[in-house]
Amino acid sequence: MTKTALITGAASGLGYELSLLLAKDAYNLILIDVDAENLNKVKAEISQAYSCKIDVLVKDLSKPNVAIEIVEDLNDVVIDVLVNNAGFGLFGSFNNTDWDRELDMLYVHIITTTHLTKLLLEGMVQRGSGKILNISSLAAFQPGPLMSIYYASKSYLLSFSEAIANELRDTGVTVTVLCPGPTKTAFQEVVSENATDNKISFNMACPSEVAHYGYKAMQKGKTVAIPGLFNKFLATIHRFVTRKMAVKIIRNIQEMNRE
Repeated sequence: MTKTALITGAASGLGYELSLLLAKDAYNLILIDVDAENLNKVKAEISQAYSCKIDVLVKDLSKPNVAIEIVEDLNDVVIDVLVNNAGFGLFGSFNNTDWDRELDMLYVHIITTTHLTKLLLEGMVQRGSGKILNISSLAAFQPGPLMSIYYASKSYLLSFSEAIANELRDTGVTVTVLCPGPTKTAFQEVVSENATDNKISFNMACPSEVAHYGYKAMQKGKTVAIPGLFNKFLATIHRFVTRKMAVKIIRNIQEMNRE
């Protein structure tokens, strides 16, 4: 029986790469993004390479109750894999950044992701099978001056994912949270209007490789997936320096990379 995967933020970056991997494994796809043009391009590209059924939903995940709209639009299609990938960043001091944009981020990263997970999880548990992949970030492991809301929201995704993964033991449903470091996607272009390229590139990962790592971890039912040995070290930096020093290091990196 053919299974179906739902991927948010599927029009580019890791969402696109994960959609390719799922299509290769013969999953039918429901692709969601706010970017209708690129979303349809992705559908056309994947359709040429694979014979899976692909539906697209153009949705703004920063809007209240959009998770309910998505589930209603599914028309009772069973979702076997949920990939919560959609997200974006914003650079600047909290007292100077735009609240409306930050509120959108909180909805996309936290409210809609949590709500969509809750709505689809019940069916997975009832069926005794299902996989959820939440895309967090290396940013989840420490506070991030100059990107405070982004870092905090990714920390939420890490904590939330680990908690429900524990709750779902022995249900047949697994939750994996992927925490990549800097990755060559369109993310940087959205973060800061004044910086379209990462100035620090020594730890920059290939999105295809990151997606493969996260996909493999999801299929194995691993809870936390951190690609790269250096990133694994950075995730534990608070064990080797004071928390105050760790925060200072993160700020210095942000300033060098984006200002």
